[in-house]
Amino acid sequence: MVPALNPSKNQIDRLGDRLRKGSIYDDDLRLLDSYRRSFTEAYELVIGQIRNQLNLEPTGRPAKSTTSIIDKLQRESIRLSQMQDIAGCRIVVADLLTQDEVVERLTDLFDRATIVDRREDPSHGYRAVHVQIRTLLQHLWAELSEKLSDSVDSAIKYGHGDKEVVAILSVISQRIRDQELAESRHVGMMASHDLEEDDEYREGMSLPVIMGGRVAIVRMLDAIGEVIPRVRGSRDDLSD
Repeated sequence: MVPALNPSKNQIDRLGDRLRKGSIYDDDLRLLDSYRRSFTEAYELVIGQIRNQLNLEPTGRPAKSTTSIIDKLQRESIRLSQMQDIAGCRIVVADLLTQDEVVERLTDLFDRATIVDRREDPSHGYRAVHVQIRTLLQHLWAELSEKLSDSVDSAIKYGHGDKEVVAILSVISQRIRDQELAESRHVGMMASHDLEEDDEYREGMSLPVIMGGRVAIVRMLDAIGEVIPRVRGSRDDLSD
């Protein structure tokens, strides 16, 4: 069978069904490769507009790997034609307030954009706003989750697998949320009144205290990324 040059939606969905069942042939892989590369033009257009119109520097992926696409089809009940992250870009910003500002600017630039806010309702601890905009702390958490999924258990980033690691990631995700809300509250209070008159705030929520919390979280993420793979690796060695 020769893959269609311009496959229809039904052909793409039938391809997805075959890949989900594990019936993978060379012609199907060629068709999948052609389909995933068909998103490149749209990807380059979006990247260019973000750079030129918003003066932001996104990172991105013009085409999801064939392995990642097949894994997602086998993991989720989704049609291949409905998969929305075959190509994608990401913007990492400093904090929640900047995140909100960039979301507004993006929706003004792309009026058909659909926003999914995962900050209050995270997915297995993952927080961001999709179109994919992460704060720095959200990004570091997501990178740690990916690292632990690669080195310890591939199910971790989906909230499964090693329960201790999943629990640790969940706790840190909530701590990041609390930290970022504290930072936003500080900015709001700075704008609304003189903090020198607020003894309770000055003692417990001063800028050095708040930013110390941010530094502590970054150090914690770094430490976990080093220690857990080493400890889990040692346990695996002992069990062999």
